[in-house]
Amino acid sequence: MNKTVTHSVPARGPADHEVRDQIVAAATEHFSRYGYEKTTVSDLAKAIGFSKAYIYKFFESKQAIGEMICANCLRQIEAEVRAAVDEADRPPEKLRRMFKAIVAASLRLFFQDRKLYEIAASAATGRWQAALAYEERIRKLLQDILQEGRQTGDFERKTPLDETVMAIYLVMRPYLNPLLLQHSFDYTDEAPAQLSGLVLRSLSP
Repeated sequence: MNKTVTHSVPARGPADHEVRDQIVAAATEHFSRYGYEKTTVSDLAKAIGFSKAYIYKFFESKQAIGEMICANCLRQIEAEVRAAVDEADRPPEKLRRMFKAIVAASLRLFFQDRKLYEIAASAATGRWQAALAYEERIRKLLQDILQEGRQTGDFERKTPLDETVMAIYLVMRPYLNPLLLQHSFDYTDEAPAQLSGLVLRSLSP
């Protein structure tokens, strides 16, 4: 989680990646302990041992630091989802595994690290670039699975692809979006199998 994701995240100042990584790692630990919303850049500077002005050489705001931490968390979830999908040979099973992995990874973030979950919730509320980019990559992965399924004959081809992608993405969204996830706990045990089953039946050629 301490690996820094530099693209699509506001960063500035000297190209000293080691210092930037050090700030992000320290901020991740600090936010995990005290929470994102309750922490100021001044608090963070004291905890890290840097001056507030020095931190601003690398990040324009607290949100910029939060975006990078959020991007790291979301990249980790995405990596788990892609690994699960890659284990399957055929598109229907890839779709089932995608549903299951998204729910499992999202729940782990919520229950195991609630303070970092707060950052993800802030990202979703503020429509941060890190969150938007994550959603777009998930939609692209979904689109790739659907395209492959159409080529293999596993999925129907009549419905426009973009319409199909968005419809299925909206089914997944309660388990992708941290603000919606907290209202879906009662269904997380059965949701992956039942929702993916329903979606797969709708995709039958």
